Amino acid sequence: MIVDDATAVTRLLAAFGLGFILGFERELRGQPAGLRTHILVCLGACLFTLCSLFVAQPLTPGTNQEAIADISRIASQIVVGIGFLGGGAILRQDTHIKGLTTAANLWLTASVGLATGLGFALPALATVVLALLSLVGLRFLEPLARRLRHQLGPSDEDDTSTHPPTGPSSPKSE
Repeated sequence: MIVDDATAVTRLLAAFGLGFILGFERELRGQPAGLRTHILVCLGACLFTLCSLFVAQPLTPGTNQEAIADISRIASQIVVGIGFLGGGAILRQDTHIKGLTTAANLWLTASVGLATGLGFALPALATVVLALLSLVGLRFLEPLARRLRHQLGPSDEDDTSTHPPTGPSSPKSE
């Protein structure tokens, strides 16, 4: 797949716009990873993807098999790298975990940048629309779920991912 300069810049502008949309929602909610973070993640993922496509360009069908690059390697490293950034967004406050949605949104934003870099623009846009539906449109379900959870009482399968165990073996708050 040959990517010329105009196509590359168009994809970067699309990644900027899609990262902006996702980041603006987080910024409105006052989250630590907001507008600029999401734009940078999406742009970076897009550029890494474009770089992987650029590296693969000279490798034509006549190229020796040992020299053929696997362009998915850069993409897989985006997924690994974003895990570190997302991990930094997750904070424990007493018995509650904060930042899981922001970390998940950063991970999703990286995938949007990667897809945009590959020229998979319509699915990237659809992902942004569905993500916004999840982040904004479904927000009304959270109070309903909390009321229902309160009415039903504790379950056999306590969700320790959002409420860490308490007791003598749990870490003490400082």
